[in-house]
Amino acid sequence: MAGIVFSKLSGLNDSVFGKSAEPIRMLLEKRAEAFEESSLVKKLFAKERSKSFGEKTVSMTAMEGFQPTGEGGAYPDDELQEGFSKFIEHVTWKDKFTITREMIEDAKLMDLRKKPAAFITGYHRTCEMFGAAMLAGGTGASITFRGMPFDTTAQDGMPLFCKEHKSKVNAKFNQSNLFANEFSADALGLAETAMQNLTDDNGNPLAMAPDTIVIANSAAMKKAVFEAIGADKDPDTSNNGFNYQYGRWNVIINPYFNGLIGEKAWMLMDSAYNRDVSGNVWYERTPLEVTPWVDHNNDNAVWNGRARFGVGFNDWRQIAMGGVTGGTELV
Repeated sequence: MAGIVFSKLSGLNDSVFGKSAEPIRMLLEKRAEAFEESSLVKKLFAKERSKSFGEKTVSMTAMEGFQPTGEGGAYPDDELQEGFSKFIEHVTWKDKFTITREMIEDAKLMDLRKKPAAFITGYHRTCEMFGAAMLAGGTGASITFRGMPFDTTAQDGMPLFCKEHKSKVNAKFNQSNLFANEFSADALGLAETAMQNLTDDNGNPLAMAPDTIVIANSAAMKKAVFEAIGADKDPDTSNNGFNYQYGRWNVIINPYFNGLIGEKAWMLMDSAYNRDVSGNVWYERTPLEVTPWVDHNNDNAVWNGRARFGVGFNDWRQIAMGGVTGGTELV
């Protein structure tokens, strides 16, 4: 069904639109399937179903672990406490398109194909643009998208990308996932190491394994990235030194970042950790519902589209941004 829920063809089966309803439905499904195959949202966000008006997630601090007791020793008490929490409320999104009776009567097949295709293109483009805007706006506390404000903070209340992410256990302990370094082979290695050294709120290493580089559709950034990771020899010298970055990275080139992030900005993500903790999370409350009906005021067929989802950030450790003025300088 390509993620679309169709309601009963109200008023269409017994009208001049009846014979066109199913072909239009198939056009909608085919277009949706094509978009879902190439979606960048599903690569950058952990998608989950929701059955509530919103979702609250609460992290838990780690336990200290086992202690040596010696023979016959008593069991030591261990404890954990509630960490930071985050609530993401679902938002309703709507659109519609109209097919006039005259289109059907005059067999305007091109118009009949264009309108459903443009409708689905508009929905999926909106999702891609919104996902990109949320990530790109992660250096601040919120964004405004099409007139509505959206929260871009993580569970600790700080922006997704920040130099001073707090610990629930130790208020003086700060960590950073916002870096000043412009992209290079060295900067990639430094950012990877910084992410691998990130800890939980108790200071325990998380064994992060960054595997994905995310950039805008910029010729200069593509050149820099593929020069750094695209050859098995050292990219900075004429010798035969081994390039340890070769063959280790997935690269996501997101054109929806163009104009939203700085020309030299780039991101590094641990896709497995992101899925495990639902870091960048996209809660789908109601998939796209399409409802066709006849407007008897003008004899046109109207196709309503409605979806409901919530997007936000639980953890922040799953992703980092580099090439940002004022970020932490990695050395």
